[in-house]
Amino acid sequence: MAVTNNAMLIRRELMTRLAKMLNEGTIEKEIDRIPIEMRPRHSETSRCCIHKDRAVIKYKLMALLGFNIEDEEDELTPLSEYARMALEREKLTDTMLTVVDEACSSCVKANYVVTNMCRGCVARPCTMNCNKDAIVFVNGQAVIESSKCVNCGLCQKVCPFHAIIYQPVPCEESCPVGATSKDEHGIEHINKEKCINCGKCVVACPFGAVMEKTHFAELYQGFKSDKKVVAMVAPAIAGQFKVPMEKIVGALKEIGFDDVVEVALGADITTQNESAEFLERMDEGAPFMTTSCCPSYVNLVDKHIPELKPFVSHTKSPMYYTAEVARQKYPNGVLVMVAPCTGKRHEAFYDPNVDLVLSFEEFGALMVAHGVEITSTEPESINMEITNVARGFGYSGGVTNAVKAYAPTANIEPLVVNGIDKAQIRALKQLPKSCSGNFVEVMSCEGGCVGGCNVIANPKIALRQIDELMKRSKVK
Repeated sequence: MAVTNNAMLIRRELMTRLAKMLNEGTIEKEIDRIPIEMRPRHSETSRCCIHKDRAVIKYKLMALLGFNIEDEEDELTPLSEYARMALEREKLTDTMLTVVDEACSSCVKANYVVTNMCRGCVARPCTMNCNKDAIVFVNGQAVIESSKCVNCGLCQKVCPFHAIIYQPVPCEESCPVGATSKDEHGIEHINKEKCINCGKCVVACPFGAVMEKTHFAELYQGFKSDKKVVAMVAPAIAGQFKVPMEKIVGALKEIGFDDVVEVALGADITTQNESAEFLERMDEGAPFMTTSCCPSYVNLVDKHIPELKPFVSHTKSPMYYTAEVARQKYPNGVLVMVAPCTGKRHEAFYDPNVDLVLSFEEFGALMVAHGVEITSTEPESINMEITNVARGFGYSGGVTNAVKAYAPTANIEPLVVNGIDKAQIRALKQLPKSCSGNFVEVMSCEGGCVGGCNVIANPKIALRQIDELMKRSKVK
């Protein structure tokens, strides 16, 4: 979901500066000055000192150049050297997220804490209800002994003054699969074997310590080559800017893309295939089928709910089919998926027809860097043969509506899972035993792709703009 906070603003400023230097060809000459320019001497600091702030900026830039922070071998290696290596890089990796350890140092282990609101009451329900004897009174106030506490939260529930709070570790709290955890130095690490690339930790971290690696260096190398660079835009992009879809396409071309293909084109193919598969499975007596277009959900099933795998649709995602079409037209082109989430970056890595990924947030930074004002861009034509339901793939329930439109005679009993969290995972694990519907749509982000970790617009506003485009589209 789109959020506004200072950590996000810093990340976007870094993206914009990086994109501007790459566009102007000055990155190796000027990148080392960014930390100094953003935190000049005697300026206000976010951390203990200006040197810490500058170090954090350096490592965030390193991540935006596509490097893992833990890959650093020499702390004296300047950013200009990383920029050079990024421009010469020939292969990407399947690690999408990296933790800036210099920025990750303030969160303590999740626990319950007694605040100064404690009145030291005579009733003392906190101590009376604690089964682990973890609460003692010191100088008339309750204190929780963390070594005994099991974080059951009962003391918080019974305190009449609401003096006990739960102090979470935001990234760990947001991760639905327990992929983030602290090491002995208090630094978070992301377990690649557990991570489903939902990007929730990126949004949750109040220090901006969890960074998504970009493909900026590779993208600008593509712009400067003689190859055609093609943007494949996810349906949710129609709701990201307060302009018609035609102007969004115009902005992409003004930045440097040679052509723009809507992934909604592939959504029509996905729906057609998924509808046929659903009917076939129902004829064979299957109790239900789930969608497969959300890569984070597919990763969730593969890594954490294998018992659900037989029920997941074999149909490929809209990106997959769109990339097939685009590759036929541009066999030697650079195909770039413009996406709302980290999940698509992970999916794209394993798709032979997708070369790079640009997030919505990164697209916004590129426009600022190139001086493109989207409201003033020349509108470009869009494919009006794409159906309205295909353009609705970007919000929760959109896939279900599309399948219903393509299979009007099917007895579809939908179950829409709107966002993946710990509670929803428990519910998903029960589906093989008991499912209330026969067509299960699952989206990792609440609200669907319009609520992705890389979106810009408020999902509710985005939904209204998508609806406007759907009204202008071909009716299925």
